[in-house]
Amino acid sequence: MSSSTTSPSTLSALKGAYKGVLKISLMLAATYLVAQGLSSYLPAADYRQFFGLSNRTTVWIIAELHLMFAAFVLGVPIFAVITEFVGKLTGEKKYDDLAKEFTKLLAMAYTLTAVLGCILLVLFVVLYPKLTGYLSGLFKPTWLLYIVLIFGEVIIAYLYWYSWDLLQGTRKKWHLLLGVLVNLWGTALLFVADIWVTFMMSPAGIDDAGNLTSLWAAIDNPTWMPINIHRLLANVAFGGSIAAAYAAVRFLNAKTDEERARFDWMGYIGSFIAIGAFIPLPFAGYWLGREIYQFSEQMGVSMMGGSFAWLWILQAMLIGGLFLASNFYLWLGMGRIPGAERYVKFQIPMMILLAIGFIVWATPRSIIASGAEMSAMGGSHHPFLGLFGVMAAKNTAVNLMILTTFFSFMLYRRGNRIPTVSWAAAGKIVQALVIATAAGVVLGYGVYSYFVPSNIRIGFSVYQVGAVLSAMALFVAIDIPLLKGAKEIGAIRWGQIPARAQYALFFLAISFTWLMGLMGYIRSGIRQYWHVYGRVMDESANAYTMMHGHATIIVSIITVTFFLLVSVVFWMASRNDGKEQTA
Repeated sequence: MSSSTTSPSTLSALKGAYKGVLKISLMLAATYLVAQGLSSYLPAADYRQFFGLSNRTTVWIIAELHLMFAAFVLGVPIFAVITEFVGKLTGEKKYDDLAKEFTKLLAMAYTLTAVLGCILLVLFVVLYPKLTGYLSGLFKPTWLLYIVLIFGEVIIAYLYWYSWDLLQGTRKKWHLLLGVLVNLWGTALLFVADIWVTFMMSPAGIDDAGNLTSLWAAIDNPTWMPINIHRLLANVAFGGSIAAAYAAVRFLNAKTDEERARFDWMGYIGSFIAIGAFIPLPFAGYWLGREIYQFSEQMGVSMMGGSFAWLWILQAMLIGGLFLASNFYLWLGMGRIPGAERYVKFQIPMMILLAIGFIVWATPRSIIASGAEMSAMGGSHHPFLGLFGVMAAKNTAVNLMILTTFFSFMLYRRGNRIPTVSWAAAGKIVQALVIATAAGVVLGYGVYSYFVPSNIRIGFSVYQVGAVLSAMALFVAIDIPLLKGAKEIGAIRWGQIPARAQYALFFLAISFTWLMGLMGYIRSGIRQYWHVYGRVMDESANAYTMMHGHATIIVSIITVTFFLLVSVVFWMASRNDGKEQTA
């Protein structure tokens, strides 16, 4: 590449990074001035209202929208860089183009994330001045680190995007390095932000008066690392679902077969990443739940068996719907794969298994009933259905659903390929035994759980999870060499998929978004009337557990608002087609 070509490209990359830093600097400066100005103008108070609206609801809506966009801009670079690495290793340009298409969604999303973050900070300072002052005093070094990380993330992210065409060929390694750095900076941002969230739920490193005794103990509190891992997986799953929804929009509006094929493939990759990250997510959730129980049994009981128990039924319905929709999308996608028709016979049994798992997972332990109904049942638990409302049944159901969804992916992967290795028949038998054994272990421990005390029963979930993860790892370890050099029945006909498959992608994105909002409310709500659980009490007029109907309405408003904003991101990305810089 000649210097005359390189120089303008380099200048363009540096100019893009400069604009990004300038934009963030102006936002932070404006945020500081607005917050300080309002704080000095308003009368002193521990709590303030937002034009008569609930300070709690106002902060909740803005915080959740900020977290959703932050999850998106943290998740998308992860699978963009992975896709770019695949393109580098395989030498196929389509992977590099796909990674660039993913990254295109970030420019506007970064701006919205920053704007919402600045608004949130102003609201915290103005509406919760006492709490904000207390937390900033405890964690001042981490606030400074967060600002440094923000600038680092912006600089590297803009360089990563604007240098895409410049750093090709022999320079590709430098672009991949930028992509890795973007993800390292983004992950560090996530971990730092989680410090404040988890400290409020499981405080450590302070004395009974709330004074700091150890900054590291406050940072490394009992729920910090579980939430880090849970959110990292959730961000990848969420980002993948939104990217898949973008591909679905572009597919439905495509004018040519080539364009349909391109966005059909993008939708598949996005959904594959979303479900791939979603499969281990319940396991991370179990870890987080166990840490909450160990920190405070009262908080754990309130979360699972108290006032929030019915919200877990909504969570179960959403997650069950995600499993059904992802399998539905895969089965429709098999229609574009020559040879995949030989696996159609598995679809009905798998659908029945998924449906049964969904029903069990959504069955409540206790039901809302009149006195006469309870008398007829012999208590608040139904004599038969109540058996499926306990965690033993639900853990069994979700593990079998995960195993079924994994099997769908493997059938899809094998759709147009026939193994040619000499040990193919034996390999398939071993794979079948692996799946059957894992299902047997899950089901066996699920049944046995009803005959042991609860302190023993809770440990069985570890064995069930271990069986499922081991089976998936062993299956894939066999599958990779099994399909090496496999005979192809025909090429996948990208773009030849029913339009209803794209609506399944919309369903995945909406369900993930609604689920994020719901779980965020549960995680925050179990603190009840505490800002910092057991240490700093919430003495505002809004320190109460709201009705579930009210909470779900707010979550729905947040979800609708998010998709109105993300539609702007989609529009900006599609409008910029063909306008990117060239080297």
